[in-house]
Amino acid sequence: MSLRVHNSLSRKKETFKSITDGHVGMYVCGPTVSGESHLGHARPFITFDVIYRYLLSLGYKVRYVRNITDAGHFEEEGREAEDKISSKAVIEKLEPMELVQKYTNLFHWAMTQFNNLPPSIEPTATGHIVEQINMIEEIIKDGYAYVANGSVYFDVEKYNSDFSKKGQPYGLLSGRNIEEQQDTTRELENQDEKRNKNDFALWKNAPPEHIMRWKSPWGEGFPGWHIECSAMSTKYLGDEFDIHGGGMDLIFPHHECEIAQSTVCNHKTPARYWLHNNMITINGRKMGKSYNNVIKLSELFGGTHPLLTQAFHPMTIRFFILQTHYRSTLDFSNEALIAAEKGLKRLWEGYENLQKLRVTSNQQPETETDSKALKLLGEFDEFMDDDFNTAKVLANMFELVPIINGLKNKQLEADTLSPSTIQSLQQKFKIYLEDIFGLRGDSVDNEQLNGVLQLLINIRKEAKAKKDFVTSDTIRNELIKLGVQLKDEKDGTVSYSVN
Repeated sequence: MSLRVHNSLSRKKETFKSITDGHVGMYVCGPTVSGESHLGHARPFITFDVIYRYLLSLGYKVRYVRNITDAGHFEEEGREAEDKISSKAVIEKLEPMELVQKYTNLFHWAMTQFNNLPPSIEPTATGHIVEQINMIEEIIKDGYAYVANGSVYFDVEKYNSDFSKKGQPYGLLSGRNIEEQQDTTRELENQDEKRNKNDFALWKNAPPEHIMRWKSPWGEGFPGWHIECSAMSTKYLGDEFDIHGGGMDLIFPHHECEIAQSTVCNHKTPARYWLHNNMITINGRKMGKSYNNVIKLSELFGGTHPLLTQAFHPMTIRFFILQTHYRSTLDFSNEALIAAEKGLKRLWEGYENLQKLRVTSNQQPETETDSKALKLLGEFDEFMDDDFNTAKVLANMFELVPIINGLKNKQLEADTLSPSTIQSLQQKFKIYLEDIFGLRGDSVDNEQLNGVLQLLINIRKEAKAKKDFVTSDTIRNELIKLGVQLKDEKDGTVSYSVN
């Protein structure tokens, strides 16, 4: 069975065929480093890490490009145009690039905790201002953008009138027509500069108080959110590449705008396959600041959020995410994570028992249990080839665990499985659990460690309240020596991170 993926562009599963045999170009939208990453960010980056790993396991040479948004990203769909980086830098009293470095480091730290492989290339928006300006100039020259008061806007209606005839209308990815887009577009600042409400900014004129600004043919300003990805994907993957990934919240307007910009400049839709992971909800409710249910990754690892009763190891979170197909909604709760923690512990103990089984060279006839085990193993590849269905692979693994444990505990006869089947189990579990799913065993039996750390955090908190700073500082400094960093936050809670 060949790999089939669900293409958001065609809205159906398609057989995957790379543009160049043996090579895959994949672009995934990375974080906006204006703040600490939260639970919602974990899902796309873990999802596409597994996709990256699986493509590598199939023998592809993959160029995985994941950007860092460290400039611009003003809110096209918000109440007003806002540069997240500049705004947060003012609040935290940091230079913008100081803030960017702080949160980029935190992002990389979190990705390491999740055991994500680094991308092949990680370009930044600020490092590609020239490429973005060049692309904007090309779009203006071709008549699909216009300048207004030092800002540049993409002319959606002009694009649509021309490219609809070629089967590439604006709205191709999201399925929205122009009328629907106009109805859902909010009133923004400088709306009167636009020819039409649904035109989007390629470049914004920087007001005097704006910190991050660059010289351009249209005056000092900063790039729009959408143009950066078009410029960087084109530079590193070419006019057309294989996979473009991200969360489904990026389909409109971000990816829709990318398609329009790149199509004008490169005369083709940028990616063949558009893959989007679904959202994470919390106790059935959409995650959002207004609901006070956004959980930072450090809060998950430290157990310091009000919705949590304990700290959770990054591997528990990774396992929890992989238990659901990436295109399905994933509902998060403290109870669901506790269940995932227990499930991972059971699975990993079965894996360790499997690795300890001694394989003899005796040839034995195939048994009924052999047939069952080999069938379950054979479906691993089938499920992953069916749009990366990690959930079904894990379900099969759990069916195999009782067989493995039965052999280990001598509850089954030694000849229940042939040596070749045991060897296949050992190899396949190793490949999938470690190499493809990226799981590690250091989360097993982590409950006691979490309890000890939480106890030390509470003791330190009491010491600080009593102004016993000697004890407080001693706990902090000794934990640092062990690779544990305590962080005092504004609301008085304390979180820790394991380096």
